[in-house]
Amino acid sequence: MRGNSTLKGLVFLIDRFVVEDGPGIRTTVFMKGCPLSCIWCHSPQSQSAAPQLAFYRNRCIGCGSCFRVCTKEAQIVSATDRRVTWENCDNCGKCAEACPSKALEMVGEWLTVAQLMNIIGRDLVYYKNSGGGVTFSGGEPTAQREFLTACLQKCRDLGIHTALDTCGFAEWPVFEQVLPYIDLLLYDIKCMDSRKHEEFTGVSNDLILENLKRSSQQGKSIWIRIPLIPGYNDSEENLSLIARFIGPLKGVKKVSFLPYNAATSVKYQLIGKNYPLEHIAPHSKKRLKAFIQIFSRLGIRTELGR
Repeated sequence: MRGNSTLKGLVFLIDRFVVEDGPGIRTTVFMKGCPLSCIWCHSPQSQSAAPQLAFYRNRCIGCGSCFRVCTKEAQIVSATDRRVTWENCDNCGKCAEACPSKALEMVGEWLTVAQLMNIIGRDLVYYKNSGGGVTFSGGEPTAQREFLTACLQKCRDLGIHTALDTCGFAEWPVFEQVLPYIDLLLYDIKCMDSRKHEEFTGVSNDLILENLKRSSQQGKSIWIRIPLIPGYNDSEENLSLIARFIGPLKGVKKVSFLPYNAATSVKYQLIGKNYPLEHIAPHSKKRLKAFIQIFSRLGIRTELGR
């Protein structure tokens, strides 16, 4: 695998100088494709395992270049109307190539291991001086396990600290393949009730919880992340069940609550989708502090993420 120069992965964002996704200054690599379909997903552009079109209406200059190259009648450009007919779009990317103002862009780029490592390598000095490194996020990075493993191996060769931000939904052999090259797991736990978990995310949580236990037994350092979605997984019962589940696990260093962000709806609009939770209001500071107390009573270190 180390010598496979043609191996490519689909990446939709590379965020440099990040300080939330692990220790120190980090580069976070966001990979496309996810086996879950969470109704509150804060990165809807990450779900598809293929490049897809995004439309930034405020950048459009109305030149009509997109209309002239589109063969699917997906681009509407007139003096009174400018929109994308999403049901006609096949994500071919011709309109994005023709757009001079970058109002149309393709989300997702195929990169070789060497190309990605070249970007990661630019910040080696920052990783070293801050105790940082690289975090692979998504989407779900294990959905591209061969590319992920190859990149992790290269990072290990260079002495770069590695973190995997995962939903935990992959067969155990996939985790067995990548875990030897991972220094830190950022592990999402959303809901302990398997039926509700499937209702909210499209999959049961059985495999997710089992993988977390097995990863703990492997001696991995783990940061638990819990997205707090008002009315869905924020009950005291659910959070208490999560706290009791992770309490006995080895390697769990802390729990981060990720407060609900209503601004997520903008990301859905960019790719022609409706956000089903637009009506929800974020938690108050008082309520967030009450959530922290549930874990603090069990001696679990907890913090509020962003």
